[in-house]
Amino acid sequence: MRFSLVNFWRQARRGHTGWPEQWRKAEPARSYDVVIVGGGGHGLATAYYLAKRHRVGRIAVLEKGWIGSGNTGRNTTICRSNYLRPESIALYDHALELWQSLSEELDYNVMFSPRGVLVLAHTRHEVEVLKRHVHADRLAGVDNAWLTPREAKAFCPPLALDSLRFPVLGAALQRRGGTARHDAVAWGYARAASTLGVDICEGCEVTGMRIEAGRILGLETTRGAIATGCVGLVAAGHGSVLAAMAGLQLPIESYPLQALVSEPMKPCFPCVAMSGTIHAYLSQSDKGELVIGAGTDQYPSYGQRGSTWVIEEAVEAIGELFPAFRRVRMLRQWAGIVDVTPDRSPIIGPTAIEGLWLNGGWGTGGFKATPGSGELFAWSIAHGRPHPILAPFALDRFATGRSIDEAAAAAVAH
Repeated sequence: MRFSLVNFWRQARRGHTGWPEQWRKAEPARSYDVVIVGGGGHGLATAYYLAKRHRVGRIAVLEKGWIGSGNTGRNTTICRSNYLRPESIALYDHALELWQSLSEELDYNVMFSPRGVLVLAHTRHEVEVLKRHVHADRLAGVDNAWLTPREAKAFCPPLALDSLRFPVLGAALQRRGGTARHDAVAWGYARAASTLGVDICEGCEVTGMRIEAGRILGLETTRGAIATGCVGLVAAGHGSVLAAMAGLQLPIESYPLQALVSEPMKPCFPCVAMSGTIHAYLSQSDKGELVIGAGTDQYPSYGQRGSTWVIEEAVEAIGELFPAFRRVRMLRQWAGIVDVTPDRSPIIGPTAIEGLWLNGGWGTGGFKATPGSGELFAWSIAHGRPHPILAPFALDRFATGRSIDEAAAAAVAH
């Protein structure tokens, strides 16, 4: 059922009891043309575009938990494209373009809000690094502007410029950047994909792979065997675990990345503010909560709680930069698992096993790329070769030395 004024009026008369389930709770079939492993934003987007744009036959999305139970529901919802390398700029800006019309595309309000992303500089070194980003983005035709401290304060009034430890020497601003509602993105793609006939199988964990003569033939799951000649591994936080089932060792380490929200307040924070020096970033949700992101833990782990001291340091620094929030109480805290590659850029493309595709290693940058990643990965699978934008992100770049180093743009902040 489409969302429209007419349907809302009809459902209101019935007490909103007649809305159907947003997507079908499908039972896994014995075989599919394409199976996507991972029911987060990237996996669901890939399935949607395979069905919508490429008319691929039978498609399934396998999720070991429930839709959005992984990193999609555990991030800080920031969307931006102000990266450094041309390859990254092309990928993330393609996604940012899709964000602007995604609600209309899916007939589902993903609450995209282009409120602007402000990246703060606290040292002379950071000033030079961020100015380099500004120049690289502008050469690529992507909006990014350098602001003086006074201009940064005017754009973000709660910001304190004269912190003793973290004085603000300037900032880079991407006005098209902003936030979107992570749960709505997962639900919107799931609903749209299910409408197109995609089977979304929740509570279906992959436990093994059937590979013969260097080709994928099927998957073993907790809900039975599934035959397929094409598999896309799109499971953020567990990409290396799934790849190991196929005998592949990925250059990935997994870390908890923590975040928290405050008690709700009236609208008081107009943008997204990020600081690499203090490993923290801040925005305000539509419900009024301050959404605060911290850094990764210092050791690899699959725990979704993280270390207390990481949160304490982030909150302490946020209190110095935004003193008006020092007495705000924390509501809840969580962690997601980020797969980090040596160059802090994702791995997307085919593997050495025919029919087995990989989309992972996004580190802290996965959510912002969701629509672009899904559309381009679907194109690659449908055509049997990487899309030109995705070609530089192939796994073999670590063997050839053609890395895409985005540590300064993606190390901590989303």
